[in-house]
Amino acid sequence: MLTLIRGGRVIDPAYGRDGIGDIWVEGARIIATPGHRAPDRVVDATGMVVMAGAIDVHSHIAGGNVILSRLLLPELHVNELGDPNLPFGSARGPAAETGRLYARMGYTTVIEPALPPSAALATHLELEDVPFIDRGALSVVGNDDQLLALLRAGESRDALRDLTAQTLALSRGLGLKVINAGGAAAFKENVRVFDLDDEVPSYGLSSRRILTSLLEAREGVGVPHPLHVHCNNLGAPDAFKTMIETMRAAEGRSIHLAHAQFYAYAAHAAGGISSAAETLCAALAEHPNVTLDVGQVVFGQTCTISLDILRQFSARNAADPKKWIIVDGDAEGGGLVPFNYRRGSVFNALQFMIGLEMFLLSPDPWRVLLTTDHPNGGPFTAYPRLIHLLMDKAERDAEVAGLPERARTRSGLGAITREFTLPEVAIMTRAAPARLLGLPDRGHLAPGAQADIALYRDQADRTAMFSSAALVLKDGETIVRDGNVVALHKGRTLTLAPDMDGAMARRSEAYLQARFGRGLDSFRVPEAAFSRDAFASQPCRA
Repeated sequence: MLTLIRGGRVIDPAYGRDGIGDIWVEGARIIATPGHRAPDRVVDATGMVVMAGAIDVHSHIAGGNVILSRLLLPELHVNELGDPNLPFGSARGPAAETGRLYARMGYTTVIEPALPPSAALATHLELEDVPFIDRGALSVVGNDDQLLALLRAGESRDALRDLTAQTLALSRGLGLKVINAGGAAAFKENVRVFDLDDEVPSYGLSSRRILTSLLEAREGVGVPHPLHVHCNNLGAPDAFKTMIETMRAAEGRSIHLAHAQFYAYAAHAAGGISSAAETLCAALAEHPNVTLDVGQVVFGQTCTISLDILRQFSARNAADPKKWIIVDGDAEGGGLVPFNYRRGSVFNALQFMIGLEMFLLSPDPWRVLLTTDHPNGGPFTAYPRLIHLLMDKAERDAEVAGLPERARTRSGLGAITREFTLPEVAIMTRAAPARLLGLPDRGHLAPGAQADIALYRDQADRTAMFSSAALVLKDGETIVRDGNVVALHKGRTLTLAPDMDGAMARRSEAYLQARFGRGLDSFRVPEAAFSRDAFASQPCRA
């Protein structure tokens, strides 16, 4: 079918486009103006904003921890058709609800950022159940015994590269994620504080050494997405120092720092924290190789889920309600700690303001992306409201006015006058995530792009505007009209397909048989886990 989207304000920062114009779609792709051919369908986009489908680079929507969070908090899973801003109106599942809530906002691609290789099959099977959107996941490395043993033995960069490529290939990831490098391994030896230059006792390896080795391995494998890093010391006073030191440790290599808001804390002389957002953004300006997502906090009940077992174990006493799960498993482990972000809390109010500061002080919208680290900072359904606050200084001031005065004096948010523009919103939610993930077929509206397109009625109330898209096309098919799903669409799973080294495969087979009595096939995600027409493997770059 040939479709013409006519007369909308087309915003496509990837190609410098912002003005009234047309978009032509044939099948699943955007095409150039097709000469004298008449369209089969015309969409009147007058008064609408037309953007590429949005992309979320960091949202926990599948996997063991997500499932456990539903079991841990059944009392929060009753919001079948109620307030979509309640986190478990979206995070509780089922998978179809996750896809629907993303699609109605104009999101068409979402990345699960924690794919443990030992549980990759289960995670992919759940991702496969999420309709409407394309999905991908980041394979977790940096705490498993075989990798750490290779580093301890001083083996070559090639060996580490081959093991990393094998892990990525077997788990069918779209990129690589490291979570508190070495921290989970150190936790198993009763280490409870683990900084960048601390060592895992049994391996004699510092977190820095593990991190830099994985930065090299990622380049050697040719993974398009930078190493996706969950730094040490999440949530601690002066954690900003750790994040800045991590930027320096990359030594110019591409690196993506996750949920940076949780590190933008300076220890305050009177106790507690103050904002370090300005300092972090200044460091970001000095390191053009670094990108980050914010991990904005949203007020209300949620459940924090993470493979950072050190952090989750230390946070368990703050659980609200008072129940939690800690899993000290092979490699990563992990934990689930419910939490209620309260407006009356000075600390929580500061977290909220610090996140907004990170966006507004960022030196480059191409390098600072919109996330809530769903559900850790709050639900992804809060994105429209956050966009509104970033675009409207008066709305922002009204929101902050009701927060504790002590929090407001420790943040510079009130003095920031910047307001985001619609092209900047399109950058941080479309063009920049696509570029960061190495997905050249999306995030823009040029000919050849995937026909993932969102149309919004241009409204002063940006919350309303971005909460309910007027029309969403996925692969050229209309899936949402006026915020309501009108057609079921089966998305794709996006993965990389790096070559596996035969010698490393034999070594790993022997290692796994000796350690677990099972070989590589027990950790391989088979092709049968995916629908044939819903799976897209991409080669790594040489």
